[in-house]
Amino acid sequence: MEQLTRQLRLLRRYVAVLTVVLIGCIIAIIFLARHGYQFGELTAQRINIVEPDGRLALVISDHARQHPGRIDGKDIPPRDRPAGLIYFNEEGDECGGYSWDGNKTFNSMSLTADQYKNDQIMALDYEDDRGATPSRLYGFRLWDRSDSFTLGKQLAYIDSLRRLHDTSAYRAGMGFLQKQVVDRLFLGRTPDGSTGLFLRDDKGIPRLRIYISKQNEPVIETLNEKGEVVHSAVNH
Repeated sequence: MEQLTRQLRLLRRYVAVLTVVLIGCIIAIIFLARHGYQFGELTAQRINIVEPDGRLALVISDHARQHPGRIDGKDIPPRDRPAGLIYFNEEGDECGGYSWDGNKTFNSMSLTADQYKNDQIMALDYEDDRGATPSRLYGFRLWDRSDSFTLGKQLAYIDSLRRLHDTSAYRAGMGFLQKQVVDRLFLGRTPDGSTGLFLRDDKGIPRLRIYISKQNEPVIETLNEKGEVVHSAVNH
C-alpha cells in the first residue's frame, strides 16, 4: 500500500512537471508569434495560416498531408492531392491554389482560381507525360460552370450515385456531371504540337482556332455549330 502511495505521488509530480513544461512552451510560442520572431529555417510537412478568429486562410503542405478542400463549412472527403498551396475565402471555402508534382514519367504544375461555391474556372497549367505515349500541354485555360449546380450539390450528387451500387448508373451520372463543365478557351501549346488560341462556344464546341502548326504554318480556322471547319486560311 505504501509503495502504491509513493507511485501515485511520483506520478502526480511527473504530471505537474509536464504541465509546467507544456504551459511554458505555449507561452514561448505566443510570445514569439506576437513579437514577429523570424526563423532562419523552418522544416514542416504542413503549415496552416489562420485569421485572428481561427478561420483557415491558407494551407502550405507536402503531398502526404495536403488539405482535401472545403465547401459549405465541411471538408471534402479525403483525396490524393499534390504538394502546394490551397487558398480559402472569408467563408472558409477553397477558392484556388498552386500545386506541383513530378518525376521522370510525369510532371505537372497548376495555378487555379475557383468560381464562388464551385470548382476552378481559370488556370495556368503544365502537363508533361513521358510515358508510353508522350504528350505535352501548357497554357492558360478558362471554363464555364453553373451558378446553381454548386460544388456542394455536385458532391451530394456523386454520393447519391455511389449509394445506388449500380456501375452503369454511376457512369451515366458521371457523364452528366462532366457535361456541366464547359471548356471555353485555351491559349498555349496542345499535345499535337500546335501553339495558339483555341475558342469554344457555350456548349463546348470548337468555333475558332488561330495557331502555328507543328509544321510552323500559321493557320486560322472558323468552325460551325457542329464543330466542322467552314473556313481555313493557311499561310504556306
